[in-house]
Amino acid sequence: MARLHRLILPAVAALAIAACGGSDQSKSSNAISPAAAPDAKKVDEATAGSISGKVAVEGTLPQNAPIQMSSDPACEAASKGTPAAQETYVASDGGLQNVFVYIKDGLGNKHLFDTPTEPVKLEQKGCHYVPHVLGVRVGQPLQVVNDDKTMHNVHGSPSSNRDFNFSQPVPMASTVTFTTKEVMIPFKCNVHSWMHAYVGALDHPYFAVTGSGGKFDLRTVPPGTYTVEAWHEKLGTQTQTVTLGEKDTKEITFTFKAAAAATQ
Repeated sequence: MARLHRLILPAVAALAIAACGGSDQSKSSNAISPAAAPDAKKVDEATAGSISGKVAVEGTLPQNAPIQMSSDPACEAASKGTPAAQETYVASDGGLQNVFVYIKDGLGNKHLFDTPTEPVKLEQKGCHYVPHVLGVRVGQPLQVVNDDKTMHNVHGSPSSNRDFNFSQPVPMASTVTFTTKEVMIPFKCNVHSWMHAYVGALDHPYFAVTGSGGKFDLRTVPPGTYTVEAWHEKLGTQTQTVTLGEKDTKEITFTFKAAAAATQ
């Protein structure tokens, strides 16, 4: 019986890992676009321009909600005695971070874009999702990694893509691939209620997440007129229309008002 257990347990563990980590992965390096026209072409970099700028914030943002990690000693130890808080509002130099900025409309179906095969990584560190906001291409693997010394549960709730919900013992990496564009896809952990992340899945490469100072940069954009949207998890969305000529560079600013947080 003991010998039978030694044979069965590794097989069961392997099946569990496959169930958690298994998902469809795109390995294509060909130029693809889901709704491309028959005469669609790659963007001519010689005539392409860029759209850059800043997401500003006016007023005093609310304090981020504190996190109580005492329910999991591994999480509490990972916080190293520093009071933990949510990542909802992060600002520096008058700019708002963790804002997803992307071309929402205007590209049409006349362009072809290579689908990256290199995975985008979403890590679980110190019982937080890192990064808090990120973007990935449709068909590009999203690798979700558990770096903590405790079990996590990865629960995605898309509205256009397929739902997923799997546990991750330590250490472990699982892969998720989105099949249609969607902004944004919320992630949470059913084990640690404070853990949240947001993922934008797009069928083109023109997206960015604001960093220090709220800055963003969209490069190699073909000439055209576009709707650019800025998304924040609590403050909502704003859009601007941008017309870009050949080799043109445009700078735009989105301004969110902190007072709007009071209505959330």
